[in-house]
Amino acid sequence: MSDAEDEAYSDRGEGGSESVQELREAVDEKYDFENFGPAEMAEMSIDEWQAAFDPETWITGEELIDRVEADLKTRVRNREVFARVERYEDPPRLLAYSENSYAMVYPDGSVEGEGTVLRDVKPTVALCSMESYDVPEAPDGPVLPRPDEVPEGGSELGNNMLQVIAGMQILAGIVLLGGGVFSFGTRGENALLLIIAGFGFLAIGVVLFVVVANARLSDTFRAEEFRDRLRGVGLEDGERPEFLPPAPGEEAAGDDAGESRSERP
Repeated sequence: MSDAEDEAYSDRGEGGSESVQELREAVDEKYDFENFGPAEMAEMSIDEWQAAFDPETWITGEELIDRVEADLKTRVRNREVFARVERYEDPPRLLAYSENSYAMVYPDGSVEGEGTVLRDVKPTVALCSMESYDVPEAPDGPVLPRPDEVPEGGSELGNNMLQVIAGMQILAGIVLLGGGVFSFGTRGENALLLIIAGFGFLAIGVVLFVVVANARLSDTFRAEEFRDRLRGVGLEDGERPEFLPPAPGEEAAGDDAGESRSERP
């Protein structure tokens, strides 16, 4: 923010502090900070941002790194963000990266990086800088599975139920078709209705079987895509992507082991 904008924000005339408080209350009502992300950050005006995030109350230093690490690992564990998280010391900082993007968080709250991980991490840093934000407890152990630990798909209960329903539909269709064919010469119009209903039941059963097959194929493709992304961040061979900034002489202490540096998000 420029000096002119700072003056415009701080000097609002008589009742300036009251207007800031009113704006802060309006921001609290407008935005859900429990589900705050890049889209909400883009919507906020400069005045709203300054009202919501008071620079004098920002958390910085190693405490900020601790809070960001806990919050980010929780989001990764919940599959809200895909990233490998690594902690560095001397000075403390946090690195989060995927197969094609990364973000480095520094104790002063500044972030550098590129791509989707940078966009995901910036809101986390902003929220963790606020004393009023309750950071979840950091999960124990690795937050990303190894590629060979990823299952082929989710629960088969729904697919199995659809298969049973599809089988019943097809069986009912065959019975109706058989009844219509055998009674066609004697019942006439009723037999025709049985045949039409039989084809309808058969069509429904076939459609349900196709839905089940498509769901299983989709689960298989998603699982394989997730394995490929895990391999891309080095969970299988231990290697790191080449685009990451070098960290000579330092060892990561994280869950498994661009753009120029920007100001606080």
